[in-house]
Amino acid sequence: MILGFDPGKDKCGIAVMSRDKNVSYHEVVKSDEAISTIQSLCKQFPVQLLVMGDQTTSKSWKQKLTQSLSPFIKIVQIDERYSSLEARTRYWQMYPPEGLSRLIPQGMRIPPRPVDDIVAIVLIE
Repeated sequence: MILGFDPGKDKCGIAVMSRDKNVSYHEVVKSDEAISTIQSLCKQFPVQLLVMGDQTTSKSWKQKLTQSLSPFIKIVQIDERYSSLEARTRYWQMYPPEGLSRLIPQGMRIPPRPVDDIVAIVLIE
């Protein structure tokens, strides 16, 4: 299993995906809950790799994760530029608009919630 992590100052996106691209978990959590959530997920799923974005506060997050997780879990940082835009598009694929909002062009729609968890899915892929 691969754990995706979109680090942030106030909130973080977390996702767990199998190698055959089945998403088992995805959620946006407060930053102060991220480490404990990741530790819990590593106990629940056989996580072997943690993929995280390389932008916002990533250096300090990598240091915290290295200290908090098993040394058997490899941590890899990848370029996360444009991942938020891709996550917005993916959001509407996962949760198609209903009613009159279907008439609004996709580029003008704003997801009704943060999409950091979907960014974590994009980072894994």
